Parts: sequence; structure tokens; C-alpha cells
Amino acid sequence: MESFAEHLESSGLSISEAAERIGASEDMVRGWIEGHSKPWKGVYDYIKAPSNKSSPKSFDFIDLFAGIGGLRRGFESIGGRCVFTSEWDRYSQITYRANFPEDRHEIAGDITKIEPSNIPKHDVLLAGFPCQPFSIAGVSKKNALNRPHGFACDTQGTLFFDVARIIAHHQPKAFLLENVRNLVSHDKGRTFEIIKKVLTEELGYHIDWQVIDAKGWVPQHRERIFIVGFREKTKFSFTSMKILPPLEGPKLGSILHPEDGSEGPELPFTVGNSGKVSPRYTLTDNLWAYLQNYAEKHRLKGNGFGFGLVGPDDVTRTLSARYFKDGSEILIRQEDKPPRRLTPRECARLMGFDTPRGSEFKITVSDTQAYRQFGNSVVVPVVKAVAQHMKTPIFSALKSHSEIH
Repeated sequence: MESFAEHLESSGLSISEAAERIGASEDMVRGWIEGHSKPWKGVYDYIKAPSNKSSPKSFDFIDLFAGIGGLRRGFESIGGRCVFTSEWDRYSQITYRANFPEDRHEIAGDITKIEPSNIPKHDVLLAGFPCQPFSIAGVSKKNALNRPHGFACDTQGTLFFDVARIIAHHQPKAFLLENVRNLVSHDKGRTFEIIKKVLTEELGYHIDWQVIDAKGWVPQHRERIFIVGFREKTKFSFTSMKILPPLEGPKLGSILHPEDGSEGPELPFTVGNSGKVSPRYTLTDNLWAYLQNYAEKHRLKGNGFGFGLVGPDDVTRTLSARYFKDGSEILIRQEDKPPRRLTPRECARLMGFDTPRGSEFKITVSDTQAYRQFGNSVVVPVVKAVAQHMKTPIFSALKSHSEIH
């Protein structure tokens, strides 16, 4: 088999053209040429594949802490192209690959071990980074000890630090960061203050943020914070974004299996010609008794802990990554028997990966892993709405950059 260097030479492409076509960095291509590392599977085919120059390029983005691609779906909906993905969980990687089989790039693993120079150039950075505590040390004390300060010190050891170092290296035109709503109050507000300081004072971005409840788009109470940043000052503001009224959103019945024959069977979620939900999702008598006793015990103590029992006309609590344990936060009423969990397909609909009656999203892992993945993800229609609101300033930034250069 010919070497990568020979293959590239015979293609007639330059290093920069090859990097652009593959979705890799030029440094990475040079490493393949010099034999320091091996090309990804399928790279040889992409090099020789004819380019489609009739397809207009919009903008490139990278997907960090990608999960199963919820943020990506939002930005593909406005014409973006994903050129790099990082996700450490191997089961999430399986789901991601199944739903984005056309990718030219492989999924990178642990972002803490990836050098920014090995990440392709991009216009927009997406990251649903986990929230971790930051330790704050006084800058004056560090100056006295001749120690560095700024994001490289204040955020070291957190996953936000890895987002910051990639932004610092590539200086994308824009970014979207997503997190749980408690990020604002985490560690008495200190964590969020550091994040804002790093993004604005250290990295020089203009930012705005908003906590959005997904109830306007899906039948689920799910609040998340979205932080948007632009390198150049724009008119972007969440105050002008149309956020659907939570009280006017859809009800749970819109995403449940109808079980009336209008939906065909989808093993293992539904069975029979009528598409009845499989009995495997009904709680056992023992588990149902335990949850009721547990809730009653806490009710007598004046606590609010307990299960969430809902029907077609309701809106659910927040779907969590622990849903696989007992399903207690969202239990569907059933006549003459214990309630049931949502099926993974219903979770895909509840999170907006599928339409209310859709089943296009590929679920190729166990129920346990599927519940974890959906519980850790974002509500896709909300991300699409945020992306749509960012679209004009993103393209304005691209146009301004092309005119300068």
C-alpha cells in the first residue's frame, strides 16, 4: 500500500487543501506525511474523492463534550459543518457514529489530552462542558509569589480550562457553551464569575447568556443555561430571541407511543401489531411498592422527595442521567397495573432528537446507556432556536472576515 505522502502527491492536493477536504488541521496532515501518526480510517478515500465545489460552504464548527450530538444538530440546521468531535464515553461514541455516519473525521476521546494545534480551524465552537468547582486564589498573592494567574491558573484542572485553551488558540468567531442552570449559583456564584471573567477579560469575547426552559418546545420542564460569545462586537442579545412560552408548550401525550395500531412495532420498545409498549417497561410490584413507601416516608418528614406520576395531559420533570435506575422522576400512569418508564424512543422524542411521532434517531445501545445519554443531552429544538438566533451575526462575522482578507 502506498504511503500517505505518495497518496497525497498523486491526488494533486496541497497540504492545506487536503486538510480542508478531510476536516483535519494542517499540522495533523504533516504528521501523517512524516509518519509520526497514522491517518484515520477512510482518509485515503476522502483524498481521492472529487470535491463538490457547487455546494456552498457556510461555516465550520467543532463539537466538544459532544454526547450524542444535540448541539451539533442545532448548528447543522443553520448550515454549519462539523469538522471535529470530542467525546470520551465509548457508548455515546457508538450512538454518535450511528447518527452521523457521513463524518470524515473520527471521534476524538479525552479532550484534556488533545493539543489545540491538532484541532482543525473552525468558525464556531460548541461545548456542553460539565460543571466543576474552581479554586480561586488571589491574583495579588500570586503576583507576590511570581506565579501565573488568569484562566491558565484559575481554571486549571477543570474541563472549562480545556474549552478556554482551545478558544485562546483558535479564536473562533463565535461559541456556544451549555450547562445546567445551577452553574449561575454554583459555589455561591464564584464559578460563573470566573467563567465570565475568563471569556471576556482573558479571551476578549463579547458574551450574553440566558437560562431557557424547554417546556415551550417539548413536554418537559428542563432549564439550561446557554452562553454565547462573539469575538467582535455584534447586535446579538438573548433579549430579542423568541422564547416559546413554557405554559403554552406541548403535552406528554404528543410523544408517547399511541398503542392504537397507528404506530408499527419497534422492538424492543413496542410489540405486536398494535404497537403496545413492551411489558419490560412496567415497574415490578416490588419496585412500585418501594417507591410509594419511600415517597410517603419523606412526605411525613415534610420533604418533597418522591416519584413523578404523569399522564398524556401533563408535562414531565427533568429527565436525568439516573433515569435507568428506577425511572422515578417520570412514570407513566397505566390502568390496573403499576406505572411504566418511558421507552428510549419516547426519550428521544422528549429531548427533540425525534419529532413527536418520529423514530429516525438511531438507538443502537442498551436501554441503560440510552437513558444515560438522553438524560445528559440537550433539547434539540431549543438549540436550533438559539442557533437560528445566532445565524445572522455568525454570517456577518464571516462576511466581514472575508472582506478584510
